[in-house]
Amino acid sequence: MSFCSQNLATLPRQEQIEQLRRRMAAVPGRVGAVAPQSLAAAQAPEATPELAPRTGGLPVPGPFEELFPGRFLAKGSVVGLTGSRFAVLGFIASVTAADGHVAVVGLPELSLLAVAEMGGDLRRVAVIPDPGPDPVEVAAVLLDGVDLVVLGLCGVQVSYTRARAVTARVRSKNAVLAIVDGQWPNPEVALESQICGYRGLGRGHGRIRGLSLAVQASGRSFQQRRSTMRLTCMAGRVRWEAEETITAPVSFPDASALGVGS
Repeated sequence: MSFCSQNLATLPRQEQIEQLRRRMAAVPGRVGAVAPQSLAAAQAPEATPELAPRTGGLPVPGPFEELFPGRFLAKGSVVGLTGSRFAVLGFIASVTAADGHVAVVGLPELSLLAVAEMGGDLRRVAVIPDPGPDPVEVAAVLLDGVDLVVLGLCGVQVSYTRARAVTARVRSKNAVLAIVDGQWPNPEVALESQICGYRGLGRGHGRIRGLSLAVQASGRSFQQRRSTMRLTCMAGRVRWEAEETITAPVSFPDASALGVGS
């Protein structure tokens, strides 16, 4: 499943939506044909229903399990992701490796090679690098046909009214919406990750064989949790390994304090 060659920004808004709906209707497995209702109607605040209980979840890399209630990405939830992209890549890999479908919106620089090296199935990833002026609307349409929608917002702040309506759509479709580098009101889980060390470098030279990632998770229904995990590259495959998990209401270091980039 791939939208890589399609530049939605060149199309009129209604044609963008219709193309996405046709493609989602052709996705095998998750929810079948896309309902013909207009997205505007789906996003109207007065149409936001009381939501059915969530069931199940989407898998995450092993070290992340201790950070999430239920040890998975809860279906029907919105997750906010900031910092290093490795967490995003790991979620995409885990979901597609378990036969789920993922759409990536507005993140043209995301490395799909890394997803494959983590064991993901790229045949189950749809990529829309340029969703046009309204990436939130594009992401909302894609919720009809995939399990996980990853939406890059480049620091944009989404209003409470719109976020509430789209969150209702996430829950009604029993999907997961992951917001990358954007401001989304009241996500169920906020996850921040930073690279905190590398392995494999000698005295200023050598080959990087792995890195350490410091991760903090906070949410509305659980105490703040922090973990340090390792990514190790061996024979073209990337493996996730846990170092330690800590439950403590302490501040998370920023990138400058860690002394490395993300």
